[in-house]
Amino acid sequence: MNTSNDKPRLVLIGNGMAGMRTVEDLLKLKPDMYDITVFGAEPWGNYNRIMLSPVLASEKTVDEIMLNDDAWYAEHGITLHKGKRVERIDRVGRRVIAEDGTEAPYDRLLLATGSDPVMIPIPGADLDGVVGFRDIHDVDAMLASSREHRRAVVIGGGLLGLEAANGLMRQGMDVTVVHLMDHLMERQLDPAASGMLRASLEERGMDFRMAHQTQAILGDERVTGVRFADGSEVDTDLVVMAVGIRPNTALAESAGLHCERGVVVNDTMQTYDPAIYAVGECVQHRGTTYGLVAPLWEQAKVCANHLAEYGIGRYEGSMTSTKLKVTGIDLFSAGDFTGDETTEDLVFQDAARGVYKRLVLKDNRIQGAVLYGDTLDGSWYFQLMRDGTPVADIRENLLFGQAHIGDSGHGDEASRVAAMPDNAEICGCNGVCKGDIVQAISEHKLFTLEDVRAHTKASNSCGSCTGLVESLLATTLGGDYSDAPAKKPVCACTDHSHDEVRAAIARDGLKTMDAVFAALDWKTPNGCHVCRPALNYYLLAAWPKEYQDDAQSRFINERAHGNIQKDGTYSVIPRIWGGVTTPAELRAIAEVAERYEVPTVKFTGGQRIDLLGVEKSDLPAMWRDLGQAGFVSGHAYGKALRTVKTCVGSEWCRFGTQDSTGLGIQLERMSWGSWTPHKFKMAVSGCPRNCAEATIKDLGVVCVDSGYELHVGGNGGVKVRATDFLCKVETEAEVLEYAGAFMQLYRESARYLERTAPWIERVGLPQVKERLVDDAENRAALYARFLQSQEVAQVDPWAERAAGHAAHEFIPIRPADGTPGTPRPEVSA
Repeated sequence: MNTSNDKPRLVLIGNGMAGMRTVEDLLKLKPDMYDITVFGAEPWGNYNRIMLSPVLASEKTVDEIMLNDDAWYAEHGITLHKGKRVERIDRVGRRVIAEDGTEAPYDRLLLATGSDPVMIPIPGADLDGVVGFRDIHDVDAMLASSREHRRAVVIGGGLLGLEAANGLMRQGMDVTVVHLMDHLMERQLDPAASGMLRASLEERGMDFRMAHQTQAILGDERVTGVRFADGSEVDTDLVVMAVGIRPNTALAESAGLHCERGVVVNDTMQTYDPAIYAVGECVQHRGTTYGLVAPLWEQAKVCANHLAEYGIGRYEGSMTSTKLKVTGIDLFSAGDFTGDETTEDLVFQDAARGVYKRLVLKDNRIQGAVLYGDTLDGSWYFQLMRDGTPVADIRENLLFGQAHIGDSGHGDEASRVAAMPDNAEICGCNGVCKGDIVQAISEHKLFTLEDVRAHTKASNSCGSCTGLVESLLATTLGGDYSDAPAKKPVCACTDHSHDEVRAAIARDGLKTMDAVFAALDWKTPNGCHVCRPALNYYLLAAWPKEYQDDAQSRFINERAHGNIQKDGTYSVIPRIWGGVTTPAELRAIAEVAERYEVPTVKFTGGQRIDLLGVEKSDLPAMWRDLGQAGFVSGHAYGKALRTVKTCVGSEWCRFGTQDSTGLGIQLERMSWGSWTPHKFKMAVSGCPRNCAEATIKDLGVVCVDSGYELHVGGNGGVKVRATDFLCKVETEAEVLEYAGAFMQLYRESARYLERTAPWIERVGLPQVKERLVDDAENRAALYARFLQSQEVAQVDPWAERAAGHAAHEFIPIRPADGTPGTPRPEVSA
């Protein structure tokens, strides 16, 4: 290491996307840790290489795809050597030497030398007019040729070749695509989808020579034609070789670093020299090299973590997806779609509409997906595939997309994201329209869901629009977009996921927030507004009797135990068991409403009474008066059991089969006060006419003549989802056991702020059934843990605060001059 008093020196070789993303991530973690020097062989700043196709098609300019200009490097104190190719690494002296003699010492070296285009070694490959498709220089050469010539041949019918061919056609050239295989994009498409793609491109005027092997490029000084192995020829003025890329390992090999197909790195992106790291297309990790940008981002994040000396990130490989950047053609491919005797295919084809979908399943899990013509659900299929979600229970509707299993966040064909106008609202929670998101992606060079959330707040609240936002990312960025990694950190304070944090709390006996911060190497000393509420819940769920609930780690509604309204007042909703009340209780509510001059009294959809417009300072006194009449908190403000809605059942209804009202009251008395990852609602309908709407609740009971049907994972409101049938039981006692066990399973395994509907979609209904229905012993244990947690949870928070607990929360803030003031409105998280 540098023995001077100066900062350690980090040298980056390669001013491309992977290396600079590592630097950007490092600056977020430790902005002042290193003295950074960057060498780039090209005379540019860092630009978005995956957007070269739109530049070739005149859809974007070079300036529009620039990610980091000269001013950015200067602003961050980074020394940039543009147009200087490093020719030697002195590992003993720890310095790098460029071709022009420029030297830079290093304490840590980061290799990001990328890859080189594969140029077929055939006669004529060195003629003028033969180019690759890899950088701005190549694009400039193609654009210059298009201004003087009319004919072009693109060798390679893969993703890059077709994008090059499309761009040259947009410049007015007659383009012939030559491909060695008998169908296009054979690594990403099956023959059926490939055939539809070819037909669409031929309609645009593109010509193809399939199953043709290029033998020679003809011409004296400049290319004039191409000859094939069968003896046929085609005249041309330009040849673009787009047959693949090869990791650029020459510099690493000359320095004695271990290389195979790429520079070999471990899970921390470290080479065999501990002072040298490597990321990007030059890297080989666990035998695999990557050419798409999403894996490079994941590598960069891990590498930055270790350069910042946090030492907790690991790169474990990536699953990638592909989308073609050709305007007007929708194409998505992910995973392994080849199939074998152990897999099965689900296929949908509508030739008239130009739509083709193929899903490859193995053991009821998606292994691969090919979509043509309708790609909106590509992100959803990719998520199911990456998470290994069982799809047996949604199989019959799987090909028709997420909208057909109840996700109103996507809607019908008319509201498909690709066809939405710019003023169409994507995120209802934060009022973000499609145009806002597309503009932010383009102007701020956004690549990930987290980037979009940070700049626009879209998908940052309830999360129901996440699929739409990811689809916009894919549509806007094109081929190299792959949605966020399967392992998503809780927040920027940690690299650990929700599941890893929960597992560590249980495994290591972590019973305080400080213990979690210490054991899991939290990057911030006290966490943040994102992780603290989640950790507070996880600790409370894991250690209900040991952990002390931290009120300051809750949102304002849960701290004040009332829903804050837009004018800063609160609503008060007392619990009414099963929706059943008495004249005496109604009189008590009316008297309280009059006493505190409540402006609005309203019946809720959950069979409760809502008192709206209550001043915060009046809450404890109002709760005291309601408590004296026998009421407790309805928890209408919390991530907790909200309501158990009922119909009148067999007591009054001529169709009723069971006492739904009585059962609903039992369920509510058993489960009130329980904290859950998100709000939790139940309902009991007395017959299959389902008047209590039990089949859109988190847990619904439908009474039948022979017992009770149990349904789970439903959701009303914006994101409508019908429940899944769990099982049928015969007695009320069984209903209570299953309900308690289901709530506990949800409490223990869902992620904070994850409703039961997406939780079940993520883990799969078969897993829930396996743990609840098939395993009676486990069900009993879950039920016992739920009842044990309820022993400490069923304490009325209204009564506590009426008695003076947390009194500071309800003291009005007065002006500095001491005159009477009104409570300050607080912002709800």
